[in-house]
Amino acid sequence: MVEITISGAPGSGTSTLVRRICAEMGWRSLNGGDVFRAEAERRDLSVHDFSELCKNDLDVDRSLDFRLKQAMTDSSGPEVLESRLSGWWAHRLDIDCIRVWIDTSDEERARRVQNREGGEFELRLGESSRRQAADKARYRSLYDIDLDDMTPYTLVIDANDLSAEEVYALVETEMGAD
Repeated sequence: MVEITISGAPGSGTSTLVRRICAEMGWRSLNGGDVFRAEAERRDLSVHDFSELCKNDLDVDRSLDFRLKQAMTDSSGPEVLESRLSGWWAHRLDIDCIRVWIDTSDEERARRVQNREGGEFELRLGESSRRQAADKARYRSLYDIDLDDMTPYTLVIDANDLSAEEVYALVETEMGAD
């Protein structure tokens, strides 16, 4: 059963945090992005093409999110679930777990993605801003979720000026508090 959810916009550092938690705790994780990529591959689509399909067919998003919610409630499921909406799902399903949101600005996410994947900063910034705006609109339409509402989260970390180690230390403290 899920012990902790990790959420944040792409480039916020969620995957880095999940890897560290799993290494330290010996836990298993499920990444919503991995589920997304696997479904794209199953459909023989590129990630970009599958993303476009999701924009036009909201039932695809719903089916992927259903899989994540099933994993969260499975007693033999992973202890860590990483996805943009995992904190919301845990909150709505009344799952007693730590729900973390990693908060970063568009600029910081663009810088991190640029460092990881290359490209020009202004291009990465535009991509980050557009993706965040599109996701906000889609989640509002699909589930009446406001990504700016931090109500579901037990820990919100402003990670703009924090290292991965500092973010982990804050989460580790929260895990020890339970």
